[in-house]
Amino acid sequence: MEARFAMRSILESHVPAPAVSYCYDLWERYQFDFVASRPRRTRLGDFTAQPSRRERITVNVNLNPYNFLVTYLHEVAHLEVYRHYKRRQPPHGNAWKTHFRGLLIPVMNEANFPLSVLTPLLDYAKNPTASTGTHLPLMQALKTIDAPQTDLVMVSQLPEGQIFRLNQKVFVRGTQRRTRIVCVEKVSQKKYLVAAHAWVEKL
Repeated sequence: MEARFAMRSILESHVPAPAVSYCYDLWERYQFDFVASRPRRTRLGDFTAQPSRRERITVNVNLNPYNFLVTYLHEVAHLEVYRHYKRRQPPHGNAWKTHFRGLLIPVMNEANFPLSVLTPLLDYAKNPTASTGTHLPLMQALKTIDAPQTDLVMVSQLPEGQIFRLNQKVFVRGTQRRTRIVCVEKVSQKKYLVAAHAWVEKL
């Protein structure tokens, strides 16, 4: 009973309200251990399975509700693949894509996501990848939800040639390479790849 109450409380605190029961029912169905993890720089969530132990899913506690929901379902899809297939499957192969897409379908509506996130999410769900970060429109939409209350802008929103400051250094915005942007540091003239969703100070 305590575990059920704790799980529902976590979900109520971290996913959009209309999705709470759906996410809770998935936990009830599969009975996995769940942890709202401290923030990690290299991953938003993960799934682990060990013989003779319950599977474990973690999601970073600092994600906004929409990112938390997508990440939670991403990891549940890994669990479903683990349970449904006797032979090992590629981590983000066709089986995972199919299960993840199936898990997303019930929540991909305006009750759970603002239109600014839902539109790129629907496109991403056609062929989901290992990270939402590889789908720039979705990544930008999710990052905009977390926009700091300052005059900072995402580097991807700047035109080529625009000067900006990041980490006390001044750069010139260059061309984009998928999810990163080639930028030149003014003093050294060295080129750097800056994440397209990085928050910077426009100069």
